[in-house]
This record gives sequence, C-alpha cells and structure tokens, in this order.
Amino acid sequence: MHGEFMFMDLIVPQSLNIPHYVSYAVLAALILIGVSIMLRGSMALVPRGVQNVVELIAEAMLKLSEETIGGHWGKSFFPLIGTVFMYILLCNSMGLVPGFTSPTSNLNVTASLAVPVFLATHFFGLRVHGIHYIAHFLGPIRNLAALPLMAGMFVVEVISHLARPLTLSVRLFGNMVAKHQLLIVLAILVPAFVPSAILVLGVLVSVVQAFVFALLTTLYLAGAVEEAH
Repeated sequence: MHGEFMFMDLIVPQSLNIPHYVSYAVLAALILIGVSIMLRGSMALVPRGVQNVVELIAEAMLKLSEETIGGHWGKSFFPLIGTVFMYILLCNSMGLVPGFTSPTSNLNVTASLAVPVFLATHFFGLRVHGIHYIAHFLGPIRNLAALPLMAGMFVVEVISHLARPLTLSVRLFGNMVAKHQLLIVLAILVPAFVPSAILVLGVLVSVVQAFVFALLTTLYLAGAVEEAH
C-alpha cells in the first residue's frame, strides 16, 4: 500500500501511525452507525433508496436466521448475523473504491470478526444447555461401553471447534487478498473492461464472501443451541 493514495491519510494524521486496515475498519463501523441513525429518523412506510436496500438485506438475513436456527433463537441471533453480514460486505466493497482499501484483506480484521463468533457460539451453547452442552462433543452414542469412542469424539470435536475461528478468518482474508490481486492483474491485461466486467467481479466476490461468513456464523450458532442427539 506504500506510495498509493489513501483517503484516510487526509483525515488521520500520519504521526499517529494508525494502520490503514484499522482506520478503514473504524470508518466502516462509523458508516453503518451513521446510516442506521439516519434511517431510524426518516423511516418511510414505502421504502426507497438506502432504506429499500437496507430492508432487503435485513429481510434476507432474518429469513436465513429463522430458517436455519428457528424458534426464539432465530430472531434473537438476527441482529448479530445481520450486522456481521453488512459490516463484512461494506469492508469487502471498500477495496473497489479508488483511495480506499478492504479492511478484510488483513488477517487481524478477519480474526477480530471470527473470534467473537466463536465466543458467542459457546456462550449461548452454555447458556441454553448448561453443563449438558458437553453432550455436543461426545458423539451420538453415550454409554459406558462406548467410553473410548466418546473420548475420541470429544478430542475431535474440540479440535474442530478450535479450528473454526482460524478457518473463518483465513478464508475471508485469503479471498479478499486474492480478489485484490486478481483485479490488479485483470486491470493490467484488459484495461478496456475495468469499468464494467472487473468491477462486477469484485462486487460478486465481496457479496459471496460476506454471505459465506454470515451463513457459517448462523450454522455454528444453530448447532450450539439445538438439542444434542
């Protein structure tokens, strides 16, 4: 990023030595907060403009949450899932604007998103099931005869759960870095298509990766609050 024009360099004094991924991550959060406050004060019965877009995203995330988790918890987790999707989508899309960069192309940012999801998953798992939450880690057969199998399943499940924040963060980080590099290469090879085809590709990758992160978050939360069988 050295030598490139960055919009935040005009706002944040370079003497503070704040990394670009931090400043743009904060900017994305402020944009979402600002849009939320603006829409709250000007809600219309017939949505249009920004309100229409936000309501479309909110309805899609609410449907995903209710259909995947179901019941009371589907609506309870909707604010978290919807916020995760919109924040990641905005961060991903920032890299398509000249002078901006995608905060999610840095592993620190993606890890800061994955770790809270990991903690929330087990917090609500313990909140719903208490000590019986451990049954989720013991496999389908639970009796004294199957004790060695239960122990093996416990180790496997613990490792798989610990790997979740790693896979969530690395997947998003890797795809955003790959998108950035691919757009640069395509812009050099076929500059005539930069305004259209390359931009569409970048938008598609940004939306897909935000949805994948939100979907996996939903599945992890659903698995934590469901009854172990």
